[in-house]
Amino acid sequence: MKNSAQAFGALPDGRATTLYTISNQAGMTVALSDYGARIVRLLAPDQRGALADVALGYDGIEPYIDNDECHGAVCGRVANRIAGGRFSLGGKQYQVPKNAGDVALHGGINGLHRRLWHAEPLPGGVHFSYYSEDGEEGFPGGLQLDVLYLLGEDNILSIHYEAVSDADTFVNLTNHTYFNLAGHGSGDIHDQLLQVFASFYTPVDAALLPTGEVRAVAGTPFDFRQAKPIGRDIDADCPQLRLGGGYDHNFVLDKPERDVLSLAARAVDPASGRAMEVWTTQPGMQLYTSNFLSDQPGKDGARYTKRAAYCLETQCFPDAMTHTHFPSPVLRANVPMSSRTEFRFR
Repeated sequence: MKNSAQAFGALPDGRATTLYTISNQAGMTVALSDYGARIVRLLAPDQRGALADVALGYDGIEPYIDNDECHGAVCGRVANRIAGGRFSLGGKQYQVPKNAGDVALHGGINGLHRRLWHAEPLPGGVHFSYYSEDGEEGFPGGLQLDVLYLLGEDNILSIHYEAVSDADTFVNLTNHTYFNLAGHGSGDIHDQLLQVFASFYTPVDAALLPTGEVRAVAGTPFDFRQAKPIGRDIDADCPQLRLGGGYDHNFVLDKPERDVLSLAARAVDPASGRAMEVWTTQPGMQLYTSNFLSDQPGKDGARYTKRAAYCLETQCFPDAMTHTHFPSPVLRANVPMSSRTEFRFR
């Protein structure tokens, strides 16, 4: 296992950022920035051992500051959407800054993806930590966050999340990497195969907020129980797909029980045979097909356009503070929480 670190540019206030790179014996490589505790590069082998960078991203820190697509970042405190940016807890009302119309998205204007984390390199990984002050972005409680990325010789990249608060609060953490298993600059992902181990999903309204319904995927474009090309149904005449311009929905994972590490999804690039499995302890997973990416420059001279990638965001369900029948994202005072997600390349 090889580890290295290099300068990655400075934030507007002058603070330096660093890029940490870890490689295993097979050549699989992950590069991680302390700005947003994010994945910047992810080189993974195909069936012949040929490597390709399968994560969209940028060559330096400036585009991550200027753009708000959360490329590769840890999102929170509450990932995904909160209706009106409002919630109540313990009889008190709270307001998170809205940054997507009348919605707070991925923790508000300055969520965790816009924070500089403390980084500690470890053998085969990096430990990122951040203390979110009571009231930061409107959330209650002083929150200690720890995220550990580990790369194994078995080509598994695991992400371990831990959090503890000094007051009751809400926490829903995810990773927002944009994947393209053919390579980050290879065009759209319509022909790539995806299987999602979910019999139900949560429909959305015009603001892409869950309606509260839990609907069966059978007989709908959301049925990925058998592997199919992502583009097969993406433009179907379906009201749910029209709302987001493609998939931007939470899937209710078929799990034996919450907090058990289980298979959530499997993606394959047919041309290279490169395959990735997503395993998680979380109850849900957002499939987002980069419907809102516009033509923009990426790393290595690539250009990223609509549907150039897909995100597989393991999570609690969106806006779960509104829909109390959803799995709860409440974190009780002084009761640690943890979750784990793995990206297994085959």
